[in-house]
Amino acid sequence: MAKAKKTAPSDRARLRRAHHKAHYDSITIHDILDAQPLAHLGVIMDGWPAVFPTMHWREGDHVYIHGSRAGRKMKAAAGQPCCLTVSILDAFKLARSAFHHSVNFRSVMIYARPELVPEEQKEARLNAMIETYFPGRTQLLRPMSEAERKMTTVLSFSLAEASAKIGAGGIADEEEDYALPIWAGVIPVAEVALDIEADERNHPDAPMPDEVLPAYLRARMDRTWPRHEK
Repeated sequence: MAKAKKTAPSDRARLRRAHHKAHYDSITIHDILDAQPLAHLGVIMDGWPAVFPTMHWREGDHVYIHGSRAGRKMKAAAGQPCCLTVSILDAFKLARSAFHHSVNFRSVMIYARPELVPEEQKEARLNAMIETYFPGRTQLLRPMSEAERKMTTVLSFSLAEASAKIGAGGIADEEEDYALPIWAGVIPVAEVALDIEADERNHPDAPMPDEVLPAYLRARMDRTWPRHEK
Protein backbone atom coordinates (compact mmCIF):
# COMPACT_ATOMS: atom_id res chain seq x y z
CA MET A 1 0.00 0.00 0.00
CA ALA A 2 1.53 3.32 -1.09
CA LYS A 3 1.96 5.89 1.64
CA ALA A 4 0.07 9.17 1.37
CA LYS A 5 2.13 12.10 0.13
CA LYS A 6 2.80 14.65 2.83
CA THR A 7 3.65 17.54 0.52
CA ALA A 8 0.85 19.65 -0.94
CA PRO A 9 1.00 20.38 -4.67
CA SER A 10 0.61 24.11 -3.94
CA ASP A 11 0.16 26.46 -1.03
CA ARG A 12 -3.44 26.99 -2.13
CA ALA A 13 -4.20 23.26 -1.89
CA ARG A 14 -2.44 22.78 1.45
CA LEU A 15 -4.61 22.06 4.47
CA ARG A 16 -4.07 24.77 7.06
CA ARG A 17 -5.49 22.86 10.05
CA ALA A 18 -5.88 19.19 11.01
CA HIS A 19 -2.81 18.30 8.97
CA HIS A 20 -3.18 14.62 9.92
CA LYS A 21 -6.35 14.50 7.82
CA ALA A 22 -4.56 15.69 4.67
CA HIS A 23 -3.75 13.38 1.76
CA TYR A 24 -2.06 14.53 -1.43
CA ASP A 25 -1.37 11.19 -3.16
CA SER A 26 -3.17 10.26 -6.35
CA ILE A 27 -4.44 6.90 -5.03
CA THR A 28 -6.46 8.50 -2.25
CA ILE A 29 -7.66 11.37 -4.43
CA HIS A 30 -8.72 9.03 -7.25
CA ASP A 31 -10.50 6.67 -4.84
CA ILE A 32 -12.64 9.44 -3.39
CA LEU A 33 -13.48 10.93 -6.77
CA ASP A 34 -14.44 7.50 -8.12
CA ALA A 35 -16.71 6.81 -5.13
CA GLN A 36 -19.03 9.79 -5.57
CA PRO A 37 -20.40 11.18 -8.87
CA LEU A 38 -21.88 14.34 -7.33
CA ALA A 39 -19.53 17.31 -7.22
CA HIS A 40 -19.98 21.00 -6.42
CA LEU A 41 -18.49 23.58 -8.75
CA GLY A 42 -17.51 26.90 -7.22
CA VAL A 43 -17.27 29.90 -9.57
CA ILE A 44 -17.49 33.68 -9.39
CA MET A 45 -20.52 35.17 -11.14
CA ASP A 46 -21.17 38.91 -11.24
CA GLY A 47 -18.73 39.40 -8.39
CA TRP A 48 -20.38 36.80 -6.13
CA PRO A 49 -19.38 33.20 -5.38
CA ALA A 50 -21.82 30.61 -6.72
CA VAL A 51 -21.75 26.85 -6.14
CA PHE A 52 -23.46 24.43 -8.53
CA PRO A 53 -24.11 20.71 -8.03
CA THR A 54 -22.92 18.77 -11.05
CA MET A 55 -22.03 15.24 -12.10
CA HIS A 56 -18.34 14.52 -12.68
CA TRP A 57 -16.25 11.63 -13.95
CA ARG A 58 -12.52 10.92 -13.91
CA GLU A 59 -10.20 9.78 -16.68
CA GLY A 60 -6.63 9.44 -15.49
CA ASP A 61 -5.41 12.69 -13.97
CA HIS A 62 -8.32 14.78 -15.21
CA VAL A 63 -11.90 15.22 -14.04
CA TYR A 64 -14.67 16.24 -16.42
CA ILE A 65 -18.08 17.87 -16.07
CA HIS A 66 -20.69 18.61 -18.71
CA GLY A 67 -23.56 21.01 -19.07
CA SER A 68 -25.63 23.07 -21.44
CA ARG A 69 -23.63 25.19 -23.85
CA ALA A 70 -25.99 28.05 -22.98
CA GLY A 71 -25.71 27.46 -19.23
CA ARG A 72 -24.29 30.17 -16.99
CA LYS A 73 -22.10 27.88 -14.91
CA MET A 74 -20.19 26.52 -17.92
CA LYS A 75 -19.60 29.99 -19.33
CA ALA A 76 -18.48 31.28 -15.94
CA ALA A 77 -16.12 28.34 -15.36
CA ALA A 78 -14.35 27.92 -18.70
CA GLY A 79 -10.78 29.17 -18.36
CA GLN A 80 -11.48 30.88 -15.03
CA PRO A 81 -10.27 30.09 -11.48
CA CYS A 82 -12.60 27.40 -10.08
CA CYS A 83 -12.87 25.02 -7.18
CA LEU A 84 -14.46 21.61 -7.73
CA THR A 85 -15.33 19.68 -4.56
CA VAL A 86 -16.45 16.09 -3.98
CA SER A 87 -17.61 15.01 -0.49
CA ILE A 88 -18.77 11.73 1.04
CA LEU A 89 -20.46 11.43 4.44
CA ASP A 90 -19.37 8.21 6.19
CA ALA A 91 -20.69 8.51 9.75
CA PHE A 92 -22.14 10.70 12.49
CA LYS A 93 -20.14 10.87 15.72
CA LEU A 94 -22.21 11.45 18.86
CA ALA A 95 -20.05 12.55 21.76
CA ARG A 96 -20.74 13.44 25.39
CA SER A 97 -20.61 17.15 24.66
CA ALA A 98 -21.97 19.22 21.81
CA PHE A 99 -18.45 20.52 21.13
CA HIS A 100 -17.12 17.07 20.21
CA HIS A 101 -19.99 15.98 17.96
CA SER A 102 -18.63 15.46 14.47
CA VAL A 103 -18.78 13.38 11.30
CA ASN A 104 -16.49 10.99 9.47
CA PHE A 105 -16.06 11.99 5.86
CA ARG A 106 -13.91 11.91 2.73
CA SER A 107 -13.49 14.91 0.45
CA VAL A 108 -11.41 16.23 -2.43
CA MET A 109 -10.88 19.84 -3.47
CA ILE A 110 -9.57 20.63 -6.94
CA TYR A 111 -8.25 24.07 -7.89
CA ALA A 112 -8.03 24.62 -11.63
CA ARG A 113 -8.83 26.75 -14.63
CA PRO A 114 -10.96 24.21 -16.53
CA GLU A 115 -10.34 23.86 -20.24
CA LEU A 116 -12.97 23.46 -22.93
CA VAL A 117 -12.88 20.00 -24.48
CA PRO A 118 -12.58 20.41 -28.28
CA GLU A 119 -15.60 19.54 -30.41
CA GLU A 120 -13.90 16.53 -31.97
CA GLN A 121 -13.25 15.02 -28.51
CA LYS A 122 -16.61 15.70 -26.85
CA GLU A 123 -18.37 12.52 -27.94
CA ALA A 124 -15.54 10.36 -26.60
CA ARG A 125 -15.57 12.20 -23.28
CA LEU A 126 -19.37 11.96 -22.93
CA ASN A 127 -19.27 8.26 -23.77
CA ALA A 128 -16.60 7.89 -21.09
CA MET A 129 -19.02 9.46 -18.60
CA ILE A 130 -21.57 6.73 -19.29
CA GLU A 131 -18.95 3.98 -19.24
CA THR A 132 -17.51 5.22 -15.94
CA TYR A 133 -20.76 4.59 -14.10
CA PHE A 134 -22.49 2.06 -16.37
CA PRO A 135 -19.82 -0.06 -18.10
CA GLY A 136 -20.98 -1.40 -21.46
CA ARG A 137 -24.09 0.77 -21.67
CA THR A 138 -22.92 2.95 -24.56
CA GLN A 139 -23.18 -0.11 -26.82
CA LEU A 140 -26.91 -0.29 -26.04
CA LEU A 141 -27.68 3.38 -26.73
CA ARG A 142 -28.54 5.13 -29.97
CA PRO A 143 -25.67 7.25 -31.36
CA MET A 144 -25.34 10.81 -30.14
CA SER A 145 -26.77 13.32 -32.60
CA GLU A 146 -24.82 16.29 -33.91
CA ALA A 147 -27.38 18.64 -32.33
CA GLU A 148 -26.92 17.03 -28.91
CA ARG A 149 -23.17 17.30 -29.21
CA LYS A 150 -23.32 20.98 -30.14
CA MET A 151 -25.71 21.75 -27.27
CA THR A 152 -23.28 20.32 -24.72
CA THR A 153 -20.14 21.81 -23.22
CA VAL A 154 -17.52 19.59 -21.58
CA LEU A 155 -14.90 21.01 -19.23
CA SER A 156 -11.64 19.34 -18.19
CA PHE A 157 -10.09 19.88 -14.75
CA SER A 158 -6.48 18.92 -14.15
CA LEU A 159 -5.78 17.17 -10.84
CA ALA A 160 -2.37 18.81 -10.59
CA GLU A 161 -3.62 21.02 -7.75
CA ALA A 162 -5.85 18.74 -5.69
CA SER A 163 -5.95 17.63 -2.08
CA ALA A 164 -7.97 15.12 -0.07
CA LYS A 165 -9.19 15.40 3.49
CA ILE A 166 -10.35 12.38 5.46
CA GLY A 167 -12.00 12.43 8.86
CA ALA A 168 -12.21 8.99 10.47
CA GLY A 169 -12.10 7.25 13.82
CA GLY A 170 -14.15 7.09 16.97
CA ILE A 171 -15.19 9.45 19.73
CA ALA A 172 -12.61 11.82 21.23
CA ASP A 173 -14.16 13.31 24.37
CA GLU A 174 -12.58 15.22 27.20
CA GLU A 175 -11.12 12.71 29.65
CA GLU A 176 -13.37 13.79 32.51
CA ASP A 177 -16.49 13.36 30.33
CA TYR A 178 -16.08 9.58 29.99
CA ALA A 179 -17.49 9.19 33.50
CA LEU A 180 -20.76 10.88 32.53
CA PRO A 181 -23.85 8.63 32.03
CA ILE A 182 -24.29 9.83 28.45
CA TRP A 183 -24.40 7.44 25.48
CA ALA A 184 -21.82 8.12 22.79
CA GLY A 185 -20.95 6.31 19.59
CA VAL A 186 -20.45 6.28 15.85
CA ILE A 187 -23.38 5.85 13.45
CA PRO A 188 -22.10 4.75 10.01
CA VAL A 189 -24.08 5.90 6.97
CA ALA A 190 -23.86 4.87 3.32
CA GLU A 191 -25.42 5.74 -0.03
CA VAL A 192 -27.43 2.79 -1.31
CA ALA A 193 -29.72 2.05 -4.25
CA LEU A 194 -33.40 1.52 -3.46
CA ASP A 195 -36.07 -0.25 -5.50
CA ILE A 196 -35.55 0.22 -9.23
CA GLU A 197 -38.39 2.02 -11.03
CA ALA A 198 -38.70 1.02 -14.68
CA ASP A 199 -39.91 3.64 -17.16
CA GLU A 200 -43.58 2.96 -17.86
CA ARG A 201 -42.94 3.55 -21.56
CA ASN A 202 -40.21 0.90 -21.88
CA HIS A 203 -40.44 -1.11 -25.08
CA PRO A 204 -41.76 -4.63 -24.38
CA ASP A 205 -38.65 -6.05 -26.06
CA ALA A 206 -36.29 -4.05 -23.82
CA PRO A 207 -35.55 -6.19 -20.74
CA MET A 208 -33.68 -4.69 -17.82
CA PRO A 209 -29.93 -5.38 -18.12
CA ASP A 210 -28.34 -7.64 -15.54
CA GLU A 211 -26.30 -4.79 -14.10
CA VAL A 212 -28.04 -1.44 -13.90
CA LEU A 213 -26.57 -0.17 -10.64
CA PRO A 214 -23.79 2.41 -11.05
CA ALA A 215 -20.34 0.84 -10.78
CA TYR A 216 -19.40 2.84 -7.69
CA LEU A 217 -22.47 1.56 -5.80
CA ARG A 218 -21.74 -2.01 -6.83
CA ALA A 219 -18.20 -1.55 -5.51
CA ARG A 220 -19.56 -0.44 -2.14
CA MET A 221 -21.95 -3.38 -1.96
CA ASP A 222 -19.07 -5.74 -2.83
CA ARG A 223 -17.00 -4.06 -0.08
CA THR A 224 -14.17 -3.32 -2.50
CA TRP A 225 -14.12 0.30 -1.34
CA PRO A 226 -12.06 1.94 0.02
CA ARG A 227 -8.67 0.81 -1.28
CA HIS A 228 -6.78 3.16 1.03
CA GLU A 229 -6.52 2.75 4.76
CA LYS A 230 -8.29 5.31 6.88
